[in-house]
Amino acid sequence: MEKELKYVDLVEQPISMHPKKFALWLFMVTVVMIFAALTSAYIVRQAEGNWLEYDLPQIFYYTSALVIISSVFLQFAYASAKKDNISNLRLGLAGAVIFGSAFLVGQWYSWVALVDREVFFVGNPAGSFLYVFTGLHAAHLISGVIFLIIVLISTFKYKVHSQSMNTMEMATTYWHFLGGLWLYLFMFLLLNH
Repeated sequence: MEKELKYVDLVEQPISMHPKKFALWLFMVTVVMIFAALTSAYIVRQAEGNWLEYDLPQIFYYTSALVIISSVFLQFAYASAKKDNISNLRLGLAGAVIFGSAFLVGQWYSWVALVDREVFFVGNPAGSFLYVFTGLHAAHLISGVIFLIIVLISTFKYKVHSQSMNTMEMATTYWHFLGGLWLYLFMFLLLNH
């Protein structure tokens, strides 16, 4: 008796992602490409000479700590949302907003410190690049703080909880991305100024 071979077509499950998450990831890839282009341009222009030598403001160390602390608060909020601990979720989001806003204030004061050191936006390209890096990052961080505030408001309407994590996941992903981007920029500037 012959055995009959049967071919079974396995239907592959398509990889699915919420459209808003997909759009966020595309946006983050775009931001990475922008900053990769800018840091590459920085290195090329620096090699041409006529480059202003200056020390980075001390406040950059403090703002780096602030962005790390804000990420810790947001991770706490994310873990709290998964456990349906709404009060801790709100606390974590509020902490992330406060420390994120403090980071932005610190960036403003870093510009004041740069002006005190006679590093200006116009003039030497070394200063121009620094202002573009920090200003562009600050613009993205403002959008991140607004996003966190929107999610925080949503928690008071009970729209964020263990069964509804989409906006919380997106906010957490974007915020950690912005924190990592700042740390990359800071290290890049430390090594290449």
